[in-house]
Amino acid sequence: IDQPGARPLLLTAEPPEPRARRYADGRVTPDGQWSVCVQERHDTGGEPANELVAVATDGSQQVVPLWSGSDFVMTPRVSPDGSMLAWISWDHPNMPWDATRLHVHELGDAELGAEVQVLGRGADRSLCEPGWDPGAAGAEPRLMVCSDHADWWGLYEVSLDDGAMLPVVVGDFDVATPPWVFGMQRWAAAGGTVAAVAGMPAGDQILVDGRAVRLIDSSVSSLTIARSTPDGAAVLAYAGAGYRHEPEVAVVRIDGDGRAGRNAVRAARELGLGAGLLVEPEAITFPTGGDGSAVAHALYYRPANPACAGPAGDRPPLLVTAHGGPTAAARRQLQLGVVFWTSRGIAVVDVDYRGSTGYGRSYRRALDGAWGVADVEDCVAAARFLADRGDVDPQRLIIRGGSAGGFTVLAALAIHDTFAAGASRYGIADLEALAADTHKFESRYLDRLVGPYPEARDVYVARSPIHHLDGFDAPMIVLQGDEDEIVPPAQAEMIVEALKAKGVPVAYLLFEGEQHGFRSADNIVAALEAELAFFGRVLGFTPADRLPDLEISGL
Repeated sequence: IDQPGARPLLLTAEPPEPRARRYADGRVTPDGQWSVCVQERHDTGGEPANELVAVATDGSQQVVPLWSGSDFVMTPRVSPDGSMLAWISWDHPNMPWDATRLHVHELGDAELGAEVQVLGRGADRSLCEPGWDPGAAGAEPRLMVCSDHADWWGLYEVSLDDGAMLPVVVGDFDVATPPWVFGMQRWAAAGGTVAAVAGMPAGDQILVDGRAVRLIDSSVSSLTIARSTPDGAAVLAYAGAGYRHEPEVAVVRIDGDGRAGRNAVRAARELGLGAGLLVEPEAITFPTGGDGSAVAHALYYRPANPACAGPAGDRPPLLVTAHGGPTAAARRQLQLGVVFWTSRGIAVVDVDYRGSTGYGRSYRRALDGAWGVADVEDCVAAARFLADRGDVDPQRLIIRGGSAGGFTVLAALAIHDTFAAGASRYGIADLEALAADTHKFESRYLDRLVGPYPEARDVYVARSPIHHLDGFDAPMIVLQGDEDEIVPPAQAEMIVEALKAKGVPVAYLLFEGEQHGFRSADNIVAALEAELAFFGRVLGFTPADRLPDLEISGL
């Protein structure tokens, strides 16, 4: 679409087979003639092929191959004058947060010219989020990229002459986040000024030219910078959320003292919730590992509801949540799913177990070979830490998670006796099945987290909860989609039947039409209400909500 109200122009032809060719992450050349993007082909007879292509923008449906020298490519970025192209590539068995390469080539009219630089060949570092700073008036454009070679994903300027990397925004924080999807970027530049997001334990912060920026009248804690506007070095736009409000889109102007006046372009929606229900978490660090020599991190949310209070002298139950991924992190922003529990008198700890992002490369790599062990130890340690500190009731500890987090839940309940109850949402129960049948992007993910398959098959079996059915003794609610191809319902049902056979209280909800993750609002509500009802029944408290009847076997 090149004019307001104009009809969309189809740039690529329909492939012979539906969805056989897919396009993403495109950038238009300065002359407007081409869009350089990633093409994924599913008509090659093997696993999908990923390559860079140039797509004509005139509607001729011309697609010109540019480069196809690796298993994966992402983030093609054209220089401001159109003379160069930078992009990221990587190969199996790495994920893009493990080891990648930065390529820079000369760019002609829909064709690559000479190689200018390649960084990362044979190196154990993740390069991501490349882009160009147009530079101040009269200056040459600068190529920037995030690199974790110094443990944290910092932002560096790349010399096109010798490949040297000059620090721009670096410190004990991550600028980048793991590139699970295309288009992620947490820095922007214009006129020689660079704005970047620094991921801190309690939330994100904006840095401009290395200086912290205070957003006036805003409590933003989770940020994505959209762009720096070229009309002034002190203007940038961001999308961000806080612990007390949902995402907003805003433009800010930064003064010489590092303060930013904010103009919301799209304000966060009004939730109608009293301020007393919305609590900011405490960022905690606690000892973990077999001997307590390691540390892990989490966000701890205390119960909060001005309209009621728990029984005098009682400590609240604790809900331990394990995020998915597992290469991900607890979200530093308002989560209504957390408020659901804290407003009902249940504390929540959102665990950034070893392997989580936001704490540097070495912490992220601490899960290598230890998935199903280190993450479980850290969830157990978080619960015990808060119980020992006197915050929560040690007899009413609950663990909950979905997908990879559900795997952590199942592993914890099969091996440890710390938790009084658990909830698994489409949790991975069989690592062998996951390794044998998944999409290209994650097809070698477990090589690093568990071990190469089938060489390490004994480890896969030992870590899979489906092979430890005798170890499940705590009450559990299992929630599953009937169309889930990643975790088929049969895996969940094996665990449910094992619990029934042992007489352990168990509830099972199979949601029609749902896949790996619930999308229907009605089903999301039903799942939360079922979990609350289940925990109330097995832990001996009566929720104030009017909840649907829940069938619980063994109770």
